[in-house]
Amino acid sequence: MRSLHQIQRRKSRQIRVGRVSVGGDAPVSVQTMTSTDTEDVDATVAQIRDCMKAGADIVRVSVPTLAAAKAFREIKKQVGYTPLVADIHFNYKCGIAAAEAGADCLRINPGNIGGEKKIAEVVSCARAHRIPIRVGVNAGSLERDLQEKYGEPNSDALVESAMRHIDILDRFDFPDFKISLKASDVFMTVEAYRKLAARIEQPLHLGITEAGGLRAGSVKSAIGLGMLLADGIGDTLRVSLAADPVEEVKVGWDILKALHLRTRGINLIACPSCSRQNFNVIKTVAELEKRFEDIDEAMDVAVIGCVVNGPGEAREATLGVAGGYPNSVYVDGEIKHKSHNAELVDTLEGLVRARLKNKQPAADAQDGEDADGQGA
Repeated sequence: MRSLHQIQRRKSRQIRVGRVSVGGDAPVSVQTMTSTDTEDVDATVAQIRDCMKAGADIVRVSVPTLAAAKAFREIKKQVGYTPLVADIHFNYKCGIAAAEAGADCLRINPGNIGGEKKIAEVVSCARAHRIPIRVGVNAGSLERDLQEKYGEPNSDALVESAMRHIDILDRFDFPDFKISLKASDVFMTVEAYRKLAARIEQPLHLGITEAGGLRAGSVKSAIGLGMLLADGIGDTLRVSLAADPVEEVKVGWDILKALHLRTRGINLIACPSCSRQNFNVIKTVAELEKRFEDIDEAMDVAVIGCVVNGPGEAREATLGVAGGYPNSVYVDGEIKHKSHNAELVDTLEGLVRARLKNKQPAADAQDGEDADGQGA
């Protein structure tokens, strides 16, 4: 089932974060951030690899000390192809060291680097290494004079802070940056991004900061980021959760898939189940999700427990099952198999993997995804 709605994305300047394009006509990329101690190289590398396996396009790594910058060099050496953003605060020397260690982008807050002379050194280093900068504005760390001016954080304060930082980069003739305006309040964040989007051409990094735990944070992020993305605003995103970074990646992809902005993996269309179900839908879906975790190719698979909506949903999906006695398994809109409950999961998995092995087109790839793997 295909939506007729087409999102018209805001036109923005394109930059490169390693192998990933951000802005312009590039797909909206999914980011996350490591939660390990950066100096623990093995743990950090392992987490980065887990995030990339889940579909992360870009991973951010905190570099709070020069020792962490030294570890960053080894981390980058081990993950190689993975675009890494070095997260820098307060110590400008960490930014320079991270750039020299192979960072693909520097995330800075010009307001806490320590004066324009130090900012100039960081910008000069980024220019020399041909890497972009991500300016991060956060409602929780606004400049003191803006807090006094506005009384409390609001969208205008966020935008004014952002424009100050942009003015600094403009004075250094450095246009290769992206910017974020994050707050934990959904409406404040959305208002700020909408205002800034109309004023600059640079790409926007979306996020609801300090969104909360896995459930509540996913809901807040889906609402806020969904509002902006549906308006065509946003070039890259991070779902900020007090949870495993892998979950951030999964939720980010779910948001993009729901808006038909990108496709990846098996899209399970499943009913919430009721007493009419002929098989345990919840258990079946949970098992299929586990079995399909390794699949990157896009495909719609419907799992509906009864004949009320089952036939209609199953016909529209590439593969689907409608509960019955036995269950009807649809392939390309037609009943091709009958499957009893005990064999249903194995049957659906087998059909999906056979389909992919034969390389039959399961779904259209998202237009504009890079052939370098950004659409993976």
